[in-house]
Amino acid sequence: QVQLVESGGGLVQAGDSLRLSCAASGRTFSMSAMGWFRQAPGKEREFVASIEWSDGGTRYSNSVKGRFTISRDNTQNTVYLQMNSLEPEDTAVYYCAARGLYRSAFGSWGQGTQVTVSS
Repeated sequence: QVQLVESGGGLVQAGDSLRLSCAASGRTFSMSAMGWFRQAPGKEREFVASIEWSDGGTRYSNSVKGRFTISRDNTQNTVYLQMNSLEPEDTAVYYCAARGLYRSAFGSWGQGTQVTVSS
């Protein structure tokens, strides 16, 4: 099992920046990728960004591309999500996720951190 703990959420104003952190523990040696998802009330959880643990390859949703940056610290088993130019539409609970080795889907999830962006 991989345990994930998010931090860094909060209430900010439109245009502000925020950096989320996710610390992984447990069977971190089995991770192949980490990522961020978000879910707003009444909506499905959606993909935000991911990063491959081996080569650092990244992927972003169209809605955040150019504004958000995902990065990793292999030594600390930590992934970050730098969020710039935040918009009210970014308001959601943000979840950290990990994909195991030889797995095609993210299977480990954190409990989430609330990000609220006011106009």
